[in-house]
Amino acid sequence: MNSIVVATIKEWNIANYFHLKENYNSQYSFHLISNKDELTIQYLEKIKPKYIFFPHWSWRIEKEIYNNFNCIVFHMTDLPYGRGGSPLQNLIMNEVYDTKISALKVDGGLDTGNIYLKEDFNISVGSAEENFVNLSNIVFQKMIPNFLNNDLIPKNQSGDIVEFKRRKPSESDMLKYKEKTLHKLYDFIRMLDAEGYPKAYIELDKIKIEFSEVHLKNKKLVGRFEVFENE
Repeated sequence: MNSIVVATIKEWNIANYFHLKENYNSQYSFHLISNKDELTIQYLEKIKPKYIFFPHWSWRIEKEIYNNFNCIVFHMTDLPYGRGGSPLQNLIMNEVYDTKISALKVDGGLDTGNIYLKEDFNISVGSAEENFVNLSNIVFQKMIPNFLNNDLIPKNQSGDIVEFKRRKPSESDMLKYKEKTLHKLYDFIRMLDAEGYPKAYIELDKIKIEFSEVHLKNKKLVGRFEVFENE
């Protein structure tokens, strides 16, 4: 029986992993890696996976691993548009709300690998975390099953290359954001609202206010704020 490895750190992906495992456990042997120290060439050589899927992974994948196994990452842009970091935030800042989820083979470059398949994805509403959960559902319910049910052949990326830069925590400062319309601020707050991301904030002397759970209703923004004393 072929083995499948899923390497991820987000709880919504882990929940979807167990649903996937339940649906395909008669065809594949599944292995979950949620700690970077577990992703070793020694471990992988023992189980010899057909695929290693990385639906959300924050660490470098060693050359020895992607050269010896089919490593697949999922990127929230229509590659080669949007190579690089912070894809959701960069897409929203550029007002690109209709995008793709690209499943690509890991190689030595940053999102430069050959493409196996793409799925449509819309990010016009919802927090960053809500969009990540929606992305996870598509990846685990449509894209990974496509790999498990078919022998997919990757193709070279085609089109104009546009590279994104990873955002810095200081860029979450709302007072530094120049375009302060209601819709722009709605986008700005929601695109940073996810576990592990620096939320939109303003600083007033020794006070820091963070914003989340934002909704645009009746020409006003409604949401949650938390106030802290700066250390």
